[in-house]
Amino acid sequence: MCLNFINNGTLLSMTIAERWLLPDGIEEILPPEAARIEALRRTLLDEYRVWGYELLQPPLAEYLESLLTGVGHDLDLLTFKITDQLSGRLMGISTDRTQQVARMDAHSMPKEGVARYCYCGEVLHTKPIHLLSSRSPMQVGAELYGYAGLDSEIEIASLMLTSLDKAGLKDITLDLGHVGIYQALVEETSLSSDEKNELFSLLRSRAVPELNQWLNNASLPEYQRNWFIQLPKMAGSVTQLSSWKALFEKAPKQLSEAFDSLVTVANALNERFPQVNVHADLAELRDYNYHTGLVFSAFVSGFGQAIARGGRYDATGSVFGRSRPATGFSSDLKVLAQLTGSDWSEQKAILAPVGSSAELFKAIAKLRSQGERVIQQLPEQAQIEELGCDRALVEVDGQWTVQLISQNRHN
Repeated sequence: MCLNFINNGTLLSMTIAERWLLPDGIEEILPPEAARIEALRRTLLDEYRVWGYELLQPPLAEYLESLLTGVGHDLDLLTFKITDQLSGRLMGISTDRTQQVARMDAHSMPKEGVARYCYCGEVLHTKPIHLLSSRSPMQVGAELYGYAGLDSEIEIASLMLTSLDKAGLKDITLDLGHVGIYQALVEETSLSSDEKNELFSLLRSRAVPELNQWLNNASLPEYQRNWFIQLPKMAGSVTQLSSWKALFEKAPKQLSEAFDSLVTVANALNERFPQVNVHADLAELRDYNYHTGLVFSAFVSGFGQAIARGGRYDATGSVFGRSRPATGFSSDLKVLAQLTGSDWSEQKAILAPVGSSAELFKAIAKLRSQGERVIQQLPEQAQIEELGCDRALVEVDGQWTVQLISQNRHN
Protein backbone atom coordinates (compact mmCIF):
# COMPACT_ATOMS: atom_id res chain seq x y z
CA MET A 1 0.00 0.00 0.00
CA CYS A 2 1.31 3.45 -0.89
CA LEU A 3 0.27 6.83 0.52
CA ASN A 4 0.73 10.14 -1.27
CA PHE A 5 1.04 13.54 0.41
CA ILE A 6 2.17 17.04 -0.45
CA ASN A 7 5.39 18.43 1.05
CA ASN A 8 6.57 21.90 -0.03
CA GLY A 9 4.57 21.57 -3.21
CA THR A 10 6.07 18.20 -4.13
CA LEU A 11 4.08 15.00 -4.36
CA LEU A 12 5.81 12.26 -2.45
CA SER A 13 5.13 8.56 -2.10
CA MET A 14 5.56 6.60 1.07
CA THR A 15 4.67 3.01 1.86
CA ILE A 16 2.92 2.05 5.09
CA ALA A 17 6.13 0.39 6.30
CA GLU A 18 8.16 3.53 5.66
CA ARG A 19 5.78 5.66 7.72
CA TRP A 20 6.92 3.91 10.90
CA LEU A 21 10.66 4.24 10.32
CA LEU A 22 12.47 6.40 12.83
CA PRO A 23 15.38 8.70 11.93
CA ASP A 24 18.85 7.28 12.50
CA GLY A 25 19.92 7.79 16.09
CA ILE A 26 16.38 8.47 17.35
CA GLU A 27 15.02 5.62 19.46
CA GLU A 28 11.71 4.65 20.97
CA ILE A 29 11.89 3.02 24.39
CA LEU A 30 9.67 0.00 24.98
CA PRO A 31 8.84 -2.06 28.06
CA PRO A 32 10.64 -3.24 30.10
CA GLU A 33 13.54 -0.95 29.09
CA ALA A 34 11.44 2.16 29.73
CA ALA A 35 10.70 0.96 33.27
CA ARG A 36 14.39 0.20 33.81
CA ILE A 37 15.40 3.71 32.73
CA GLU A 38 12.71 5.29 34.89
CA ALA A 39 13.76 3.24 37.94
CA LEU A 40 17.37 4.36 37.45
CA ARG A 41 16.27 7.98 36.99
CA ARG A 42 14.47 7.88 40.33
CA THR A 43 17.43 6.24 42.05
CA LEU A 44 19.89 8.87 40.82
CA LEU A 45 17.67 11.89 41.46
CA ASP A 46 16.93 10.60 44.97
CA GLU A 47 20.68 10.30 45.54
CA TYR A 48 21.28 13.85 44.32
CA ARG A 49 18.53 15.10 46.63
CA VAL A 50 20.16 13.65 49.75
CA TRP A 51 23.41 15.37 48.70
CA GLY A 52 21.51 18.67 48.66
CA TYR A 53 21.09 19.10 44.89
CA GLU A 54 17.83 20.77 43.87
CA LEU A 55 15.97 19.43 40.84
CA LEU A 56 15.57 21.70 37.81
CA GLN A 57 13.62 21.19 34.61
CA PRO A 58 15.10 23.44 31.90
CA PRO A 59 12.84 24.01 28.88
CA LEU A 60 13.07 21.85 25.79
CA ALA A 61 13.60 24.88 23.52
CA GLU A 62 14.85 28.45 23.92
CA TYR A 63 15.72 31.37 21.69
CA LEU A 64 19.03 30.83 19.92
CA GLU A 65 20.48 33.98 21.47
CA SER A 66 20.27 32.25 24.84
CA LEU A 67 21.27 28.71 23.85
CA LEU A 68 24.23 29.57 21.64
CA THR A 69 25.70 32.61 23.33
CA GLY A 70 29.05 32.51 25.13
CA VAL A 71 30.43 28.98 25.45
CA GLY A 72 27.19 27.72 23.91
CA HIS A 73 28.42 28.65 20.41
CA ASP A 74 30.37 25.36 20.41
CA LEU A 75 26.98 23.60 20.25
CA ASP A 76 25.82 25.38 17.09
CA LEU A 77 26.28 22.44 14.71
CA LEU A 78 24.55 20.08 17.15
CA THR A 79 21.48 22.28 17.55
CA PHE A 80 18.21 21.86 15.66
CA LYS A 81 16.83 25.28 14.72
CA ILE A 82 13.10 25.98 14.54
CA THR A 83 10.99 29.09 14.01
CA ASP A 84 8.74 30.29 16.81
CA GLN A 85 5.35 30.76 15.17
CA LEU A 86 4.33 33.31 17.83
CA SER A 87 7.28 35.68 17.58
CA GLY A 88 8.95 34.73 14.29
CA ARG A 89 12.28 34.39 16.10
CA LEU A 90 14.61 31.43 15.74
CA MET A 91 14.63 28.91 18.55
CA GLY A 92 16.88 25.97 19.27
CA ILE A 93 16.12 22.59 20.78
CA SER A 94 18.36 21.98 23.78
CA THR A 95 21.46 19.88 23.12
CA ASP A 96 23.03 20.32 26.57
CA ARG A 97 21.62 21.54 29.88
CA THR A 98 24.66 23.36 31.29
CA GLN A 99 24.14 26.60 29.34
CA GLN A 100 20.49 26.60 30.40
CA VAL A 101 21.37 26.02 34.06
CA ALA A 102 23.84 28.94 33.86
CA ARG A 103 21.02 31.18 32.62
CA MET A 104 18.69 29.96 35.35
CA ASP A 105 21.34 30.45 38.04
CA ALA A 106 21.91 34.00 36.80
CA HIS A 107 18.27 35.12 36.48
CA SER A 108 15.64 32.63 37.61
CA MET A 109 17.09 31.89 41.07
CA PRO A 110 20.05 34.18 41.74
CA LYS A 111 21.37 32.77 45.03
CA GLU A 112 24.21 34.66 46.64
CA GLY A 113 25.97 31.62 48.04
CA VAL A 114 26.74 28.11 46.84
CA ALA A 115 23.96 26.54 44.75
CA ARG A 116 23.55 22.89 43.85
CA TYR A 117 21.34 21.79 40.96
CA CYS A 118 20.48 18.51 39.25
CA TYR A 119 18.40 17.61 36.20
CA CYS A 120 17.32 14.75 33.99
CA GLY A 121 15.67 15.05 30.61
CA GLU A 122 15.97 14.24 26.93
CA VAL A 123 17.99 16.51 24.65
CA LEU A 124 18.32 16.38 20.87
CA HIS A 125 21.38 16.45 18.60
CA THR A 126 21.53 17.04 14.86
CA LYS A 127 24.18 14.33 14.62
CA PRO A 128 25.68 11.74 16.98
CA ILE A 129 28.66 13.05 18.91
CA HIS A 130 30.41 9.69 18.54
CA LEU A 131 29.76 6.31 16.89
CA LEU A 132 28.07 4.80 19.96
CA SER A 133 25.87 7.75 20.88
CA SER A 134 22.20 8.46 20.41
CA ARG A 135 20.92 11.66 18.84
CA SER A 136 18.34 11.85 21.63
CA PRO A 137 20.28 11.14 24.82
CA MET A 138 18.60 11.44 28.20
CA GLN A 139 20.99 13.77 29.96
CA VAL A 140 21.28 13.38 33.72
CA GLY A 141 23.67 15.48 35.73
CA ALA A 142 24.49 17.76 38.63
CA GLU A 143 26.14 21.18 38.88
CA LEU A 144 27.63 23.21 41.71
CA TYR A 145 27.75 27.01 41.40
CA GLY A 146 29.38 29.65 43.54
CA TYR A 147 32.57 28.00 44.84
CA ALA A 148 35.96 28.01 43.12
CA GLY A 149 37.93 25.75 45.46
CA LEU A 150 38.97 22.16 44.78
CA ASP A 151 36.45 20.87 47.31
CA SER A 152 33.75 21.48 44.69
CA GLU A 153 35.57 19.35 42.09
CA ILE A 154 36.05 16.61 44.66
CA GLU A 155 32.35 16.71 45.56
CA ILE A 156 31.15 16.67 41.95
CA ALA A 157 33.54 13.87 40.94
CA SER A 158 32.50 11.92 44.04
CA LEU A 159 28.83 12.36 43.17
CA MET A 160 29.51 11.19 39.61
CA LEU A 161 31.28 8.04 40.83
CA THR A 162 28.52 7.42 43.37
CA SER A 163 25.99 7.70 40.53
CA LEU A 164 27.81 5.03 38.55
CA ASP A 165 27.93 2.80 41.62
CA LYS A 166 24.20 3.31 42.21
CA ALA A 167 23.65 2.32 38.58
CA GLY A 168 25.44 -0.96 39.27
CA LEU A 169 28.54 -0.32 37.17
CA LYS A 170 31.82 -1.97 38.15
CA ASP A 171 35.47 -1.75 37.09
CA ILE A 172 35.35 1.99 36.53
CA THR A 173 38.35 3.94 35.30
CA LEU A 174 38.44 7.67 35.95
CA ASP A 175 40.63 9.86 33.74
CA LEU A 176 41.68 13.21 35.21
CA GLY A 177 42.98 16.11 33.15
CA HIS A 178 43.38 19.86 33.41
CA VAL A 179 42.91 22.19 30.45
CA GLY A 180 44.81 24.83 32.42
CA ILE A 181 48.05 22.95 31.69
CA TYR A 182 47.73 23.35 27.93
CA GLN A 183 46.35 26.87 28.37
CA ALA A 184 49.30 27.97 30.52
CA LEU A 185 51.80 26.52 28.05
CA VAL A 186 50.29 27.89 24.87
CA GLU A 187 49.87 31.37 26.34
CA GLU A 188 53.63 31.48 26.95
CA THR A 189 54.33 31.09 23.25
CA SER A 190 54.35 33.74 20.54
CA LEU A 191 52.12 31.68 18.25
CA SER A 192 49.41 33.46 16.30
CA SER A 193 45.74 32.64 16.84
CA ASP A 194 45.67 30.49 13.72
CA GLU A 195 48.79 28.62 14.81
CA LYS A 196 47.30 28.02 18.25
CA ASN A 197 44.19 26.59 16.63
CA GLU A 198 46.32 24.25 14.49
CA LEU A 199 48.31 23.12 17.50
CA PHE A 200 45.14 22.54 19.51
CA SER A 201 43.59 20.49 16.72
CA LEU A 202 46.67 18.23 16.44
CA LEU A 203 46.87 17.70 20.19
CA ARG A 204 43.17 17.04 20.55
CA SER A 205 43.23 14.41 17.79
CA ARG A 206 46.46 12.94 19.21
CA ALA A 207 47.98 12.93 15.73
CA VAL A 208 51.52 12.51 17.06
CA PRO A 209 53.47 12.20 13.74
CA GLU A 210 51.69 15.24 12.31
CA LEU A 211 52.18 17.11 15.59
CA ASN A 212 55.92 16.44 15.60
CA GLN A 213 56.23 17.57 11.99
CA TRP A 214 54.24 20.75 12.72
CA LEU A 215 56.37 21.54 15.77
CA ASN A 216 59.58 21.08 13.80
CA ASN A 217 58.42 23.81 11.43
CA ALA A 218 57.04 26.10 14.14
CA SER A 219 58.91 29.19 15.29
CA LEU A 220 59.23 28.05 18.88
CA PRO A 221 62.23 27.82 21.23
CA GLU A 222 63.43 24.27 21.74
CA TYR A 223 62.16 24.04 25.31
CA GLN A 224 58.66 25.15 24.26
CA ARG A 225 58.68 22.68 21.38
CA ASN A 226 59.48 19.93 23.90
CA TRP A 227 56.48 20.93 26.02
CA PHE A 228 54.02 19.98 23.29
CA ILE A 229 55.99 16.92 22.20
CA GLN A 230 55.79 15.53 25.73
CA LEU A 231 52.17 16.40 26.43
CA PRO A 232 50.46 13.56 24.45
CA LYS A 233 52.73 11.02 26.18
CA MET A 234 51.49 12.03 29.62
CA ALA A 235 48.67 9.55 30.14
CA GLY A 236 48.84 6.92 32.84
CA SER A 237 49.04 6.50 36.59
CA VAL A 238 48.56 9.59 38.74
CA THR A 239 51.75 8.58 40.57
CA GLN A 240 53.62 9.92 37.52
CA LEU A 241 52.32 13.48 37.90
CA SER A 242 55.34 14.66 39.88
CA SER A 243 57.82 13.30 37.35
CA TRP A 244 55.82 14.76 34.46
CA LYS A 245 55.76 18.15 36.14
CA ALA A 246 59.57 18.16 36.30
CA LEU A 247 59.79 17.84 32.50
CA PHE A 248 58.32 21.29 31.87
CA GLU A 249 61.39 23.52 31.88
CA LYS A 250 60.68 27.25 32.28
CA ALA A 251 56.95 26.58 32.55
CA PRO A 252 54.71 29.33 34.00
CA LYS A 253 53.44 29.25 37.57
CA GLN A 254 49.90 28.36 36.47
CA LEU A 255 51.13 24.98 35.25
CA SER A 256 52.50 24.10 38.67
CA GLU A 257 49.18 25.05 40.26
CA ALA A 258 47.28 22.86 37.79
CA PHE A 259 49.52 19.88 38.59
CA ASP A 260 49.00 20.43 42.31
CA SER A 261 45.23 20.51 41.76
CA LEU A 262 45.35 17.18 39.93
CA VAL A 263 47.35 15.57 42.73
CA THR A 264 44.97 16.87 45.42
CA VAL A 265 41.84 15.67 43.63
CA ALA A 266 43.39 12.32 42.68
CA ASN A 267 44.44 11.62 46.27
CA ALA A 268 40.99 12.49 47.61
CA LEU A 269 39.20 10.27 45.08
CA ASN A 270 41.62 7.38 45.65
CA GLU A 271 40.82 7.50 49.37
CA ARG A 272 37.06 7.69 48.85
CA PHE A 273 36.81 5.19 45.99
CA PRO A 274 39.65 2.66 46.30
CA GLN A 275 37.85 0.36 43.84
CA VAL A 276 38.09 2.98 41.04
CA ASN A 277 41.16 3.12 38.79
CA VAL A 278 42.18 6.80 38.80
CA HIS A 279 44.40 7.80 35.85
CA ALA A 280 45.76 11.08 34.53
CA ASP A 281 45.62 12.28 30.92
CA LEU A 282 47.22 15.67 30.34
CA ALA A 283 46.38 15.81 26.63
CA GLU A 284 42.63 15.56 27.29
CA LEU A 285 41.50 18.74 25.55
CA ARG A 286 37.86 18.02 24.77
CA ASP A 287 35.67 21.10 25.02
CA TYR A 288 38.73 23.27 25.57
CA ASN A 289 36.73 26.42 24.83
CA TYR A 290 34.10 25.29 27.31
CA HIS A 291 36.06 24.04 30.31
CA THR A 292 38.40 26.23 32.31
CA GLY A 293 40.14 23.84 34.71
CA LEU A 294 40.06 20.27 35.89
CA VAL A 295 38.17 17.77 33.70
CA PHE A 296 37.31 14.12 34.31
CA SER A 297 35.81 11.22 32.38
CA ALA A 298 34.61 7.79 33.51
CA PHE A 299 35.02 4.63 31.44
CA VAL A 300 34.02 0.97 31.77
CA SER A 301 35.48 -1.98 29.90
CA GLY A 302 33.61 -3.04 26.78
CA PHE A 303 32.29 0.45 25.98
CA GLY A 304 34.53 2.57 23.79
CA GLN A 305 33.44 6.01 24.98
CA ALA A 306 33.18 7.85 28.29
CA ILE A 307 29.97 7.02 30.17
CA ALA A 308 30.11 10.21 32.25
CA ARG A 309 32.04 13.46 31.97
CA GLY A 310 32.53 16.57 34.01
CA GLY A 311 34.80 19.41 34.96
CA ARG A 312 35.07 23.09 35.76
CA TYR A 313 33.48 25.72 33.52
CA ASP A 314 33.73 29.05 35.32
CA ALA A 315 32.08 32.16 33.91
CA THR A 316 29.47 30.36 31.80
CA GLY A 317 26.91 32.77 33.25
CA SER A 318 28.88 35.91 32.33
CA VAL A 319 26.91 36.35 29.09
CA PHE A 320 23.77 36.46 31.22
CA GLY A 321 25.23 39.18 33.43
CA ARG A 322 26.36 37.02 36.34
CA SER A 323 29.73 35.28 36.27
CA ARG A 324 30.11 32.53 38.85
CA PRO A 325 32.52 29.63 39.35
CA ALA A 326 30.88 26.36 38.38
CA THR A 327 31.64 22.68 38.07
CA GLY A 328 29.47 19.69 37.21
CA PHE A 329 29.05 16.41 35.37
CA SER A 330 26.55 14.70 33.11
CA SER A 331 25.81 11.31 31.60
CA ASP A 332 23.32 9.64 29.27
CA LEU A 333 20.77 7.77 31.37
CA LYS A 334 19.95 5.51 28.41
CA VAL A 335 23.57 4.35 28.23
CA LEU A 336 23.76 3.72 31.98
CA ALA A 337 20.58 1.65 31.85
CA GLN A 338 21.81 -0.24 28.80
CA LEU A 339 25.10 -1.15 30.47
CA THR A 340 23.35 -2.47 33.60
CA GLY A 341 20.25 -3.93 31.93
CA SER A 342 21.12 -7.58 32.47
CA ASP A 343 20.91 -7.12 36.25
CA TRP A 344 17.42 -5.59 36.24
CA SER A 345 13.99 -7.13 35.84
CA GLU A 346 10.49 -5.72 36.11
CA GLN A 347 8.47 -6.69 39.17
CA LYS A 348 5.93 -9.39 38.43
CA ALA A 349 2.30 -8.36 38.83
CA ILE A 350 -0.74 -9.74 40.60
CA LEU A 351 -3.75 -10.60 38.43
CA ALA A 352 -7.06 -9.45 39.94
CA PRO A 353 -10.32 -10.92 38.66
CA VAL A 354 -13.14 -9.18 36.81
CA GLY A 355 -15.51 -7.45 39.22
CA SER A 356 -16.62 -4.11 40.64
CA SER A 357 -17.43 -4.92 44.25
CA ALA A 358 -16.23 -2.56 46.96
CA GLU A 359 -14.44 -5.38 48.80
CA LEU A 360 -12.48 -6.37 45.70
CA PHE A 361 -11.56 -2.73 45.10
CA LYS A 362 -10.34 -2.38 48.70
CA ALA A 363 -8.24 -5.52 48.40
CA ILE A 364 -6.64 -4.25 45.19
CA ALA A 365 -6.03 -0.78 46.67
CA LYS A 366 -4.35 -2.30 49.75
CA LEU A 367 -1.94 -4.31 47.60
CA ARG A 368 -1.11 -1.26 45.47
CA SER A 369 -0.44 0.83 48.59
CA GLN A 370 2.16 -1.80 49.53
CA GLY A 371 3.94 -1.26 46.21
CA GLU A 372 2.54 -4.29 44.42
CA ARG A 373 1.65 -4.13 40.74
CA VAL A 374 -1.97 -5.24 40.42
CA ILE A 375 -3.61 -5.61 37.01
CA GLN A 376 -7.35 -6.17 37.02
CA GLN A 377 -8.67 -8.41 34.31
CA LEU A 378 -11.29 -6.89 31.99
CA PRO A 379 -14.38 -8.75 30.83
CA GLU A 380 -13.61 -11.19 28.00
CA GLN A 381 -9.93 -10.21 28.13
CA ALA A 382 -7.69 -12.76 26.42
CA GLN A 383 -3.87 -13.13 26.29
CA ILE A 384 -3.55 -12.99 30.09
CA GLU A 385 -0.02 -14.37 29.82
CA GLU A 386 1.07 -11.07 28.19
CA LEU A 387 0.37 -9.16 31.41
CA GLY A 388 3.43 -10.48 33.24
CA CYS A 389 1.59 -11.81 36.30
CA ASP A 390 2.93 -14.61 38.50
CA ARG A 391 0.26 -14.36 41.24
CA ALA A 392 -3.48 -13.99 41.35
CA LEU A 393 -5.89 -12.35 43.77
CA VAL A 394 -8.54 -14.94 44.60
CA GLU A 395 -11.43 -15.09 47.03
CA VAL A 396 -11.19 -17.94 49.54
CA ASP A 397 -13.95 -18.36 52.15
CA GLY A 398 -15.01 -14.76 51.72
CA GLN A 399 -11.46 -13.34 52.07
CA TRP A 400 -9.28 -12.00 49.30
CA THR A 401 -5.87 -13.63 49.24
CA VAL A 402 -2.87 -13.76 46.90
CA GLN A 403 -1.79 -17.09 45.46
CA LEU A 404 0.76 -18.20 42.91
CA ILE A 405 -0.94 -18.56 39.56
CA SER A 406 0.44 -22.09 39.24
CA GLN A 407 -1.07 -22.91 42.65
CA ASN A 408 -4.36 -21.28 41.74
CA ARG A 409 -4.55 -23.28 38.51
CA HIS A 410 -3.73 -26.45 40.35
CA ASN A 411 -6.63 -25.85 42.75
